[in-house]
Amino acid sequence: MAGKVYRSHVQISRLQARQIIEAAFGNARNAAMEPLTVVVLDLGGNVIAAEREDGCAPLRFPVAKGKAYAALGNGVASRVVGERNAERPAFLASVAAASDGKFVPVPGGVVILDENSQVIGAVGISGASSDEDEQAAMAGIREAGFQPGLAPD
Repeated sequence: MAGKVYRSHVQISRLQARQIIEAAFGNARNAAMEPLTVVVLDLGGNVIAAEREDGCAPLRFPVAKGKAYAALGNGVASRVVGERNAERPAFLASVAAASDGKFVPVPGGVVILDENSQVIGAVGISGASSDEDEQAAMAGIREAGFQPGLAPD
């Protein structure tokens, strides 16, 4: 018989990740956005939950995951990563290469903060305009009881 193993500490439960997704979809439907794909990552960059609405194109999942990964990997929203480095294309290309292409520095990726304003995961959304993707991500994060992190003051 196999021995016991240690469990990892869960900071965002599967249920909370599902709440983020459902709230993001609800926000999108209320705003008449295009269909979305939503990806929720844990602190290690692992997918907790992901789902796409009917009508999403096939590349929406990797783009959503890349937005979340860009936010998570830098500790700020993917919008901020892109804006801060707009004049540094070599840096952005290097980070994209270092992340095996999992890095998408455009709006739609938002870090998830706990009650101490510490990053515990990220949400990435693709499907509508980048600004709308970001809006839906923030709505989902709040609905699950967390705070969205755009950029530290």
